[in-house]
Amino acid sequence: MIRSMTGFGSSEISLGAHKVSVELRSTNHKFLETSLHLPEGSLSLEEKIKKIIEGQIKRGRVTCSVNISGKKFGNAFINKQLLKRYLDKINKAKKELGLFDSISLDTLINLPGVLTLEEEKISAESLWPRLKIALSIAVHNLSRARKKEGAALQGYLKRQAGELRGRLSEIKRILKGSLRSRLKGFNSDEERASFLKDTDTTEEIDRLGFHIGNFKSKINSSGAIGKELDFIAQEMQREANTLAAKTFDVAVSAQVLKVKSLIEKIREQVQNIE
Repeated sequence: MIRSMTGFGSSEISLGAHKVSVELRSTNHKFLETSLHLPEGSLSLEEKIKKIIEGQIKRGRVTCSVNISGKKFGNAFINKQLLKRYLDKINKAKKELGLFDSISLDTLINLPGVLTLEEEKISAESLWPRLKIALSIAVHNLSRARKKEGAALQGYLKRQAGELRGRLSEIKRILKGSLRSRLKGFNSDEERASFLKDTDTTEEIDRLGFHIGNFKSKINSSGAIGKELDFIAQEMQREANTLAAKTFDVAVSAQVLKVKSLIEKIREQVQNIE
């Protein structure tokens, strides 16, 4: 089944007192492009993360965000040298001003730089085993979302291709009658032969019919076929343009315009396919 290039997938997993969350968003792109937003100290995991994403996603611009929440503070440190300098300055000032008030420990602790708390940091090595699981789940969810949207696209494209086939059959029917009528208006075989040469659209119609059939077959395939579908749609568009230039019947021209409109709609949607 075809897959869309747009989608979202996320997951969250525990790591001790922490929560590791992964969010993946994908949008249209000609190739596979991965953008990572990782916690500080996790840059060494970039290649591993990209490898997991690229294992399931073949095309699109993928943004991966990794966050660690619930961080706890580790050890507390008292800068005794700084505290001593504060006390020296305070005692000197008290002596000079004739003050006798005592200073509590709470006051001293809250002086700038005296008490520092070191935030607990998670190393890339200890983060990776749990992150790998969370990432795999998020990629699976993203892939599932892309498949769901791909199924909707597939249904739409099948309907458009079916309508194209119907329009082409109508063009053949109109041409058959109008050609017979037009040929009666010529007086010589030479005039008829010249007219048929200039207006013969058999090759364009046959090619367009082949491309429509090929397109209908391909949209039932799986894998990254977006580029191939776009190429087929371009070929359909080229044949339709040639057909429009060579047609001599107003009714046929009207049908060809509808064919070109359908192909344009197909091409717009094909841009969303992986």
